Amino acid sequence: MVAPDGSLRRARELRFSHPGYDRNMLAQIGGQGWLALRLSEDAGGAGLGVSEFCVLAEEFGARLAPEPALGAIAMSRLLRGQDLDQCISGAGVFIPAWRETGEPDAPKTRYAAGRVSGVKHAVYMADGADAFVVSTDSGAVLLRASSPGVRADISASQDGGNIATLHMNDAPAELLNGDMDEALDELSLATSAYLLGVIGVCVRLTLDYLRERRQFGKPIGAFQALQHRAADMFTQRLLLDASIDAAARAVDAGSESHSQRRAAVSRAYLRAVEASLLVTREAIQLHGAIGYTDEHDLGLLVRKALTLRAVAGSAAAHRRNFATSAGLFGATENAA
Repeated sequence: MVAPDGSLRRARELRFSHPGYDRNMLAQIGGQGWLALRLSEDAGGAGLGVSEFCVLAEEFGARLAPEPALGAIAMSRLLRGQDLDQCISGAGVFIPAWRETGEPDAPKTRYAAGRVSGVKHAVYMADGADAFVVSTDSGAVLLRASSPGVRADISASQDGGNIATLHMNDAPAELLNGDMDEALDELSLATSAYLLGVIGVCVRLTLDYLRERRQFGKPIGAFQALQHRAADMFTQRLLLDASIDAAARAVDAGSESHSQRRAAVSRAYLRAVEASLLVTREAIQLHGAIGYTDEHDLGLLVRKALTLRAVAGSAAAHRRNFATSAGLFGATENAA
């Protein structure tokens, strides 16, 4: 997953390719047992918690790993039998699809009598998917990509990956057990940790550049104004790290109410989105003209931050979720 020189070369080489990631690498990730991280030991997994999931996600982010591993880990607890084996081994590609139009009165994806109909938007890295885990009005369902009535309109995403609109017209699907909302909360938190990894690389690259680039006979990092901006970037990373850690601990402990846990997840996600955009922009400005070139790794990092902001769940939806779950509107536990 890591180039010998520690660069982001692999991520760069996979941009705008089909399917946008390396299936052999996904199988290697599965072979390490990482895709079974959230499964209990009785189910053949590692029995680890969301905190460990976030540690792994941060490492993926630091390497800009394009493989759809986070979704597979989050969805694995909904699968059973051969589908589960395929998912956690990395032999099969299972992509979550849950984004609706966002309009409160828009028709939702419907499931009845073994058939599913509806449209899902912003399905990330859908190219090459073997199956989709789809949220419906009746719970999560498993939809085979090759089934009749399924069409994925795929286009390139800003980071060099791909994004799809998934059309389902009376397509055969299988109802799954488990709570998809909880799985999506874990995916949101893991995405936040992935962005934390992106931020960490931005901070490292910027600090190295401030030490190396010289102006007026000394490193530009000696100028106090630039030191303050670099310190702000580092502070954003620390605050996000603390927010993710607090949310992961709350989910793992299960001691707080469901609403409180969801509020903590949304709080971490919102901070991740805002911090990643702030830090990547600052990194580019502190690098000057070279930071704007496609050849520099900063371009890869800022495009990843922009893409995940668009596909991993809207900030507006998480703000509503946080306000409701935290009881800011006087919502009850049942309403949340």
